[in-house]
Amino acid sequence: MSTKLLRHINLFGIGVYLLALIVVSTAFHAHALQAKWVLWGIGEVLFFFVLTAVFYPRWKNDEKKRFLWKVFLVAFVIRGLYAFLISYYYYYETGHAFEYDAADSVWYHPTAVYLSRCVRKGYVSYIFKYLNAYTMGWSDQGYTLWLTLIYTIFGRNLLTPRLFKALMSACLCVVVYRLGTRTFGERTGRLAAVLTVFMPILIQSCGLHTKEMEMIFLSLLALERMDYLIRSKKYTFWNVFCPILLTGMTFGFRTIIGMCLIFAFLAFVVLSSKDLVGKRTKIITLVGIVAVFFVFLFSPVGREMKIVYRLKFADLSYQSRKYESMGLKHSELAQSWLMAPGAFILPLSPMVEESPDHNKMIHGSTYVKNFLAFFAMQAIVIAFRQKKWRDFSLIGAYELSYLAIIMFSFAANSERYHEPAIPIIILMAAYAMAHLRHKDLKIFYAYCGLLLVALLVWNGLKLSARGLV
Repeated sequence: MSTKLLRHINLFGIGVYLLALIVVSTAFHAHALQAKWVLWGIGEVLFFFVLTAVFYPRWKNDEKKRFLWKVFLVAFVIRGLYAFLISYYYYYETGHAFEYDAADSVWYHPTAVYLSRCVRKGYVSYIFKYLNAYTMGWSDQGYTLWLTLIYTIFGRNLLTPRLFKALMSACLCVVVYRLGTRTFGERTGRLAAVLTVFMPILIQSCGLHTKEMEMIFLSLLALERMDYLIRSKKYTFWNVFCPILLTGMTFGFRTIIGMCLIFAFLAFVVLSSKDLVGKRTKIITLVGIVAVFFVFLFSPVGREMKIVYRLKFADLSYQSRKYESMGLKHSELAQSWLMAPGAFILPLSPMVEESPDHNKMIHGSTYVKNFLAFFAMQAIVIAFRQKKWRDFSLIGAYELSYLAIIMFSFAANSERYHEPAIPIIILMAAYAMAHLRHKDLKIFYAYCGLLLVALLVWNGLKLSARGLV
């Protein structure tokens, strides 16, 4: 991708955001965002678009080891510094070091503190009894145990797990590079790595006491190891065991991620060419995956999956009924079958005051994802156009299955539940940007116009649903 084209795209990204913010604030001036939220949003948007345009041209021709070292070091410094400073910001704003609208965070922390005390006093067996009896489900035990381990070794300091998140997020940039390079080539891998370094939401996740960053890192590393296993054709014990272990660990954070990883690997093996995966290997892999699936199905994980499916994923009108129960208008528009086509884009950036504080704080980061969604969707078109859909099958199967489950669930409009999809959106966007043709820019300009209108309508509906306009 040329430097000129990248700067052109990034300039449009900044321009559409500023125009949308002005239009929404003018149209709904009585409900315009407070100055501090505006500053957060402008900072997030400028941070991403300006720094990617500056650093990618400088790094793209570096020797591989030098490039990866720069990517990791810059990412870690940014994330570590953010994790340190944001704790004081939250303390000043909320009275404690947790994020706005903190919910799960204030449950994870004291639980892990208590369990770490049990470990220090030698009551290790009691921990598992406690987790089995009082956790919100199997998919919350992984993060609680992870925090317990950190608190036991390093002490009960809120900053320590956030620095580990910063380290994971920095390593994530390298993982994205490796997965992107093997899937789409060196040029795409390098652009994806740089986009990941400066992606605001992946930086801001390091300042939260929730499990999203660990979940994102484990899932991407599992995909990268799956990809390496098949492409390298080195079926050693470690190469086979590593993706199995990583996939199993994801079940302790969010069960549907583990299932999507299994499905993605199955799709990758089945759709791979005979040169990459022979018929015998496909049969052995299919039998193995089916066996693993049944093991999970009749385990505590499987039982939880059945409960979650019945309560939160089986009813396509869940979102509609939820908004209706809150007394909001336009609940009929929140049905899953209407929202599903916008899986890559939703939720849109909240630019009015009637939104949760955390969502307003990251509205610029949310916009960046809304903007990159065009290139992620365009990547599917380009993959078929270039006949690379087989290479695309692993990350494509994971992304599409995860987003499909989210959109037909209780979490369709939750930014937090969309975050695990962001690294793949970045990777797909980088592929589209690296292979963008000039005729594709016409579609891009049209998307920018539609995004501007969508942001105005989205925020208008938020206010109208509450009877404020």
